[in-house]
Amino acid sequence: MIELTQLEPGIIQLRMQDKASKNTFSLELTRGLVAAFAEVGRDPHCKAVIFTGYGSYFASGGTKEILLELFEGRAKFTDTDLYSLALNCPVPVISAMQGHAIGGGFVMGLFADFVVLSQESIYTTNFMKYGFTPGMGATFILPQKLGIGLAEEMMLTARNYHGEELRKRGFPFPVLPREEVMAYALELARSLAEKPRLSLITLKDRLVAHLRAGLPEAIDAEVAMHERTFHQPEVRQRIQTLFGN
Repeated sequence: MIELTQLEPGIIQLRMQDKASKNTFSLELTRGLVAAFAEVGRDPHCKAVIFTGYGSYFASGGTKEILLELFEGRAKFTDTDLYSLALNCPVPVISAMQGHAIGGGFVMGLFADFVVLSQESIYTTNFMKYGFTPGMGATFILPQKLGIGLAEEMMLTARNYHGEELRKRGFPFPVLPREEVMAYALELARSLAEKPRLSLITLKDRLVAHLRAGLPEAIDAEVAMHERTFHQPEVRQRIQTLFGN
């Protein structure tokens, strides 16, 4: 489900590969992610993490079951903190989003220190497609990383974007052919691994301090918006319809 591999000294690859559910946030995958990032954070030799998926999938967001639990009030997206795993990892994280990144999957990737997309893949913050407002810190990290114009468009329209379209729209991170994403991420990781680990940790702490400080308030606001928007009958209908039932 989650595979940790030391690619080179100081460089760990964290790969999501729940092929049965195309890397949706199943209970097994979410628990595996939390455990894997905790293990990486404890590794005294790790200097950089490459966070990636398999094949044409990076991460596909919430499962139908989880969305229905949210609709029924039996769960909140804050029950498992996936959104800040990369942000709170002590060493730099590279999101090598070589495949499709949907909803919370795309948002999770944006919390990394470096982001790489593929031209062929689909990227979307499709929360509003289901009729409820975004969660996972989307309303905070998208404007921070992408700028307010593209962030508002992606969240309000909930449409799909191919990586190549985002590149043409001025996406502020590399967008490469899929077969080049991992090679680029590895070269970037190598440039990080040349530095002292303590220096990398110290500088990351400084560079992301405003994100770590501002995220809790944004999460509280998103939870409050979910209380208003998630329990509409139309939301259940949309979940059932869009998941094919």
